[in-house]
Amino acid sequence: MARTGMFVVATTLFLSAVTSADAAEYYVDPSAGSAGDGSESNPWASLQDAIDAGDVAAGDTVWLMSGDYGELSIESANNTDTITIAAANEQEPLFTSVLVRDSSAWTLRGLHVRGENAGYLIDVDGNSEGVRVEACVLMSTADASSWSAQDWINRASSGISVDGTRMTIRNNLLMNVGYGISVSADHSLVEGNLIENFSRDGLRGLGDHSVFQYNTVKNCYAVDDHHDDGFQSWSVGDGGVGTGEVVGIVLRGNTFINYEDPNQPHRGTLQGIGCFDGTFVDWVVENNVVVTDHWHGITLLGARNSTITNNTVVDLNQERPGPPWISIDDHKNGTAPTGCVVRNNLTTALNNSEQVIEENNITFSMDETAAFFVDFNNSDLHLREDAPAVDTGTTTGAPELDRDLIPRPQGDGVDVGAYEWHDGSVEPLPSDGGVPSLGPPGGTGDSGGCAVQGQSQPGGWLVLLVLAALLRRRR
Repeated sequence: MARTGMFVVATTLFLSAVTSADAAEYYVDPSAGSAGDGSESNPWASLQDAIDAGDVAAGDTVWLMSGDYGELSIESANNTDTITIAAANEQEPLFTSVLVRDSSAWTLRGLHVRGENAGYLIDVDGNSEGVRVEACVLMSTADASSWSAQDWINRASSGISVDGTRMTIRNNLLMNVGYGISVSADHSLVEGNLIENFSRDGLRGLGDHSVFQYNTVKNCYAVDDHHDDGFQSWSVGDGGVGTGEVVGIVLRGNTFINYEDPNQPHRGTLQGIGCFDGTFVDWVVENNVVVTDHWHGITLLGARNSTITNNTVVDLNQERPGPPWISIDDHKNGTAPTGCVVRNNLTTALNNSEQVIEENNITFSMDETAAFFVDFNNSDLHLREDAPAVDTGTTTGAPELDRDLIPRPQGDGVDVGAYEWHDGSVEPLPSDGGVPSLGPPGGTGDSGGCAVQGQSQPGGWLVLLVLAALLRRRR
């Protein structure tokens, strides 16, 4: 490969009016012996060459073969049609970091980004718009099982950070990271991602009008005094943290798991959905599954016109802290929530302000799990046919689909919790590319209320295929 260092895109290269009908495809192979012409039979030798050639324009696709590409930097590059940089079929282009700054209409697909102590492995910042990060594999290292707490502090990179507007972060696999996916962008979509093994927060949503759906966040490593959250948000106003608003967030069909292995090293307690410095306005929290060893299952402190509906929140044991609750309570400045509803949830505890409307929720103790769930001990949190939660919810405000995309109701009434019981003949509704399309609040949700694992997810099929390929390669 001629160069594996930083690849910088000049602003003027992509201010093109080329239409998608004129789009071209180019190829890059770091093992190519010469610069090439970018064709499949004679590829460029580096991604830098693809830009230096001056032929990459709006609407084009650059296919990457396996090899080391070093750092990728795309700056001040705004396109009239999307330029796609993607892994060719069964290829693994490897980067040490990716930066997209003040740029628009880019898609990054199938990239592998790996490196220790690198900040965010993919960082989209500045005045960026319409950037997609899809089917990428990010990790500090492939195996952190031997890391000490200090190793996690010193060596872990974080996953994806996005600022700007109208971003899509979809079907990515993040492993052994500090922070997972942090979103300050507005009007964005984060879906179908798997974040496995993290030491900070799994997801952060700090911008307005964004949707986080069908992500799985699991296995928190407590290595310092940071309060780790599966999902975290806070407002910032003129008076600092907690003096502004975060508006129009949808949390739908996500799964948060404190730990899978009780013997996991550096196992701590995870706050599930922890939002402590509102005000949180017009939020919809529905069809999420939270499995944690903490008091905060789902918590909004300082909220207005927000709903928490048809979620399942369970404890991992009968020890302190816990049991986890669902709570909409006063802002830290004492302001009570207004116009908020907690409805149709199945949870180990409720801890809501008197100003919050509670309807058709069921609380249970950990001694009662066998009465509700197909196989709690093996992480199947679908409802038993005879569970007390079946048919006991209200249709008012209930999502039309459950966590697995099963239509509600399947019986005489809506079930309480994230899953709707159904017989084996009922199939989930079809979805686009394995992930439900972005729609208004009201539902979406993998298979059924039978013996399907509770952590399965729409959108996760691509992540699982990538993970399987990685595991095969390690054997």
